Amino acid sequence: MHQRLYSEEALNANLSALSVDAQKRAEKDAAKKTAKAAAAEQREAERKAEAIVLIKRVERNKRKYVTVVSGLEEHGLDLKKVAKELGKKFATGSSVTKTAAGGEEITVQGDVSDDLYDWLVEKYPEIPEDNLDMKDDTKKKA
Repeated sequence: MHQRLYSEEALNANLSALSVDAQKRAEKDAAKKTAKAAAAEQREAERKAEAIVLIKRVERNKRKYVTVVSGLEEHGLDLKKVAKELGKKFATGSSVTKTAAGGEEITVQGDVSDDLYDWLVEKYPEIPEDNLDMKDDTKKKA
């Protein structure tokens, strides 16, 4: 009995059958992981295509303005680096601030919204121009 169960031939036969099943399972798992990764990549591309970058000009005091840019993080940009580049480009102060909704936005001192729009189109071609939106939040006189 022992000879029949644990002989070289019996062990090799059992191991070869086991490895075929394991190979099938491994192939199935690999196919599943590939499909899952492709679906995640497609969702990411759709999310980026729908993400709007909003450029707002906000009145601070009488004739002082700040320009606020939100939605850049959706396109995979590092906000701190972009804020630093904006500060150098427009020779103004710029910073990353947290919003009430929990997101982050870049605040640039001064009314640079038109130039900022052109700069974003030129510097970051991965952001579709259709996804750039400009808004003017000025206080209306009553």
